[in-house]
Amino acid sequence: MTAEHTETSGARPQIRPATGAQYARIHGVGGYRPTRVIPNSEVLNWIESSDEWIRTRSGITERRWAGPEETVAEMSVQAASKALAMAGISADQIGGVIVATVSHLKQTPAIATEIADRLGCGTAPAFDISAACAGFGYGLSLADGMIRGGSAEYVIVIGVERLSDLTDIHDRSTAFIFGDGAGAAVVGPSDSPGIGKVIWGSDGSQKDVISQTQAWDTAMAKPDAVNGVGEAVKWPALRMEGQTVFRWAVWDMAKAAQQALDAAGITADQLGAFIPHQANMRIIDAMIKALKLPDSVPVARDIAETGNTSAASIPLAMERMLQSGEAKSGDLALIIGFGAGLVYAAAVVTLP
Repeated sequence: MTAEHTETSGARPQIRPATGAQYARIHGVGGYRPTRVIPNSEVLNWIESSDEWIRTRSGITERRWAGPEETVAEMSVQAASKALAMAGISADQIGGVIVATVSHLKQTPAIATEIADRLGCGTAPAFDISAACAGFGYGLSLADGMIRGGSAEYVIVIGVERLSDLTDIHDRSTAFIFGDGAGAAVVGPSDSPGIGKVIWGSDGSQKDVISQTQAWDTAMAKPDAVNGVGEAVKWPALRMEGQTVFRWAVWDMAKAAQQALDAAGITADQLGAFIPHQANMRIIDAMIKALKLPDSVPVARDIAETGNTSAASIPLAMERMLQSGEAKSGDLALIIGFGAGLVYAAAVVTLP
């Protein structure tokens, strides 16, 4: 381009920047727990163990498993409807639907599109993310950016799992761990900071520590056993190296949680609640000790009755703490999720 052309054409056109809210916060939460309760006594029909061993190892006394009608979509709609009601927001005000799940068994379309349609969100963008037990934190960070970036005024983040579909009930190391359910949060604009910096990351070098036993194409390539001939198809399930996960969660995740506190400019004694991913009661207790949380800070222990619900665990526990009065609206809560990948996400948030 010549100097003469530059002078005659004027300045290069500029893209108009998107403008959004200065801050974002959670306006409402909702949860859905399946009706079927699976006590430890039922699990003992599948594995050689004891109620005492399960309680001591995990802190779990029972878990909820979904029935045929309690699909990933149905549980999500139920949880999201509660979150919308608490927030006082109508579905047509939602500008984004983010669904965190690893147990929607269809590759495509994203289950978020069906959920958005059933909720009545119009043409709002809807998509799934796969970040296992850190999925809710990942979705929260995305929603915060969408709102402050101006691409949406309100976003609903849903964590939902039917992990019973991926549980090998004869695997003594995992049969007692997983549960089903959905939790949702409506995120929208705020006059003051309601979501701290999300400390998130991954360590793919440990991708095999928590994983699916086999890929779908491998499983489906095996012929069904007919008249004793051929190899029976074995449904893929979740497997986990428990001790490795325990050490990683206790040491590395306590550090991530502290980083989230530091980034938010908050000290442990200023918290109104600690809501960690409900993976294991011993992990929760170890993190409390590592963070030096005062006894006055209530801690979510939803795992005792719900088991590990992966992406759903934090919003489910948040809803329960608010309903029970353990935590109050306006309190500051430290949340942290961590799981397969290995992935993690931690942040300080203001409770709705």
